Amino acid sequence: MMPRFAHSTDAPTPVHVVDKHGLQDWIDDQPARVQAWVRASGFKPGIGQSLLIPGANGTPEAVLIGYGDDAARKRGRFHLAAAVPSLPAGAYEIVSGLPADKAEEEALGWLLSSYVFDRYASRTASEAYLLAPEGVDAARLEIIAAGECLTRDLINTPASDMGPDALEAAAAQLAAEHGAGFSVILGEDLLTRNFPMIHAVGRASDKAPRLIEMNWGDSGPALTLVGKGVCFDTGGLNLKPGASMGLMKKDMGGAATVLGLAHMIMGLGLPLRLRVLIPAVENAVSGNSFRPQDILNSRKGLTVEINNTDAEGRLVLADALAYGAENDPDLMLSMATLTGAARVAVGPDLAPYFTGDDAVAAALDGAAAKVSDPVWRMPFWDPYEADIEPGIADLDNAPKGGFGGAITAALFLRRFAGDGVRYTHFDIYGWQPKAAPARPTGGVGMGARALLEALPGVLGI
Repeated sequence: MMPRFAHSTDAPTPVHVVDKHGLQDWIDDQPARVQAWVRASGFKPGIGQSLLIPGANGTPEAVLIGYGDDAARKRGRFHLAAAVPSLPAGAYEIVSGLPADKAEEEALGWLLSSYVFDRYASRTASEAYLLAPEGVDAARLEIIAAGECLTRDLINTPASDMGPDALEAAAAQLAAEHGAGFSVILGEDLLTRNFPMIHAVGRASDKAPRLIEMNWGDSGPALTLVGKGVCFDTGGLNLKPGASMGLMKKDMGGAATVLGLAHMIMGLGLPLRLRVLIPAVENAVSGNSFRPQDILNSRKGLTVEINNTDAEGRLVLADALAYGAENDPDLMLSMATLTGAARVAVGPDLAPYFTGDDAVAAALDGAAAKVSDPVWRMPFWDPYEADIEPGIADLDNAPKGGFGGAITAALFLRRFAGDGVRYTHFDIYGWQPKAAPARPTGGVGMGARALLEALPGVLGI
């Protein structure tokens, strides 16, 4: 069930949001019996704390939700969502204490707090439904929440049920939902249609590699989204150790995030022409795996020396980016769970991105702060270009030395994104390593909401 707000016909329980400095003032304004109840409970208004206040018949007549203080709020987001799991089923309405500029963030967090991944085991979702606060566009937030939940479901599904074929089916279902055009280039047709690197990476799997394409909208600026769809990554012949392979079902997190963002764009009817490209493969091991020291041709005509088969994501993205650039879009974005170097640099909570366009960066940074979807700009550092030029081929897929790995990967992709195309690349993690408000452990979208908020300004729509 998709997250939803309470209906206006529901009889909501009033919610009072109280922070560390406002609790006493709130208590002083209440009837004596409420004052006695709150004091006897020992309630402290920390983030995640709640207190039901019984009415005369014993049922709750109100609820207090703690909001901490400035220092506590700076250390996280979606603060009200931390208390939602403690609330009984029913409808709720925030009637006091929530700053107006936080209403949208907290309402979205409340929605997302009902997410559970229950495909393989029965799990109970929260049934504490919020009446959308005044001034909040409930329909818009429900669409955004649905896009985020789609991303989470796709990432959380193991490769046994989310191979390239299943990812194709999920994309086809999304296209059908929104009336988008849909096509796939499959298996050996990748070679005849000139996508040699997508084919090379995915040919060792018994699930054929493919390029998934979706097109929607017939007017407005052209936006192309490219998502890495490596449905499982063994590392290929440069086999990952077990500890590094354990989360590789999430290596299609870029594709999952792109599909979630596409749902938001189409569901909200943004006035643009959307193109989604997903190279979907499994990087498996067999007798026909691509090998270290192989030199691959690419769609763009550049040759690539393979110095590590575990740097495969940039190879499949390269062919897709070259294809996307051929239509000269107004903006092209790639999203990928690409490098461990990005995680070392910024950790799991930030979505690092690379762009040479200061206007895009300014729009993204402002949007990220507004919608509480943190991003961090990283540099396309031109002096490192020499590191991706091995001499024997045009490009090296895995420069030696290990320094600046996220940057050299981004520079590699930029070579394929087309001269003159506005291009931005996200190197995301796509995984919540420990539970946080509105974000249970597991797959998570990163950067999509910031992009959605930034697109109107960037594209002039």
